[in-house]
Amino acid sequence: MKKNTSVKRITFLGLLLAAGLALAWMETLIPISLGVPGVKLGLANVVTLMALYTLGASQAFLLGVLRILLTGFSFGGIFAMLYSFCGFSLSFAGMWALKRSRRFGMMGVSGAGGILHNMGQLICAALVLRSPYVFTLFPVLLLAGTLAGAVTGILGGMVTKRLYRSIMEMIR
Repeated sequence: MKKNTSVKRITFLGLLLAAGLALAWMETLIPISLGVPGVKLGLANVVTLMALYTLGASQAFLLGVLRILLTGFSFGGIFAMLYSFCGFSLSFAGMWALKRSRRFGMMGVSGAGGILHNMGQLICAALVLRSPYVFTLFPVLLLAGTLAGAVTGILGGMVTKRLYRSIMEMIR
């Protein structure tokens, strides 16, 4: 019985990975220009939120890392992967902590994740470029991260709420 559950979870993880890749690709087609490089909606993070709330932290983290690698190799590059991983790592740590606190809903968790993702990318850029001046972008990225995180949280909450029972039956 345990083996069957593992196969179901791995299969579901694969489906989420495919959905995350599809959303990341779709996002490359949406032109958003706020005068700051790298600003985007983060639609693929809907999938990470779903995984965090249904599969748990370790599998959600694995999903995020795999998505970053595959997205980077498919339509990014080594620096895109580096910046994404730095942003994702800080974002995921914050989202996991806030979720565990049970004081925030999915929108709050995701909003904080959006801000932390941008902060992680700025820290990475400051180290790579050896320049603290990248932090002058923080006000714009704070607003963009908050809005994108909130939208992602709303979408993630809607999808997870509608599919939660089906997902739990599928992976049991």
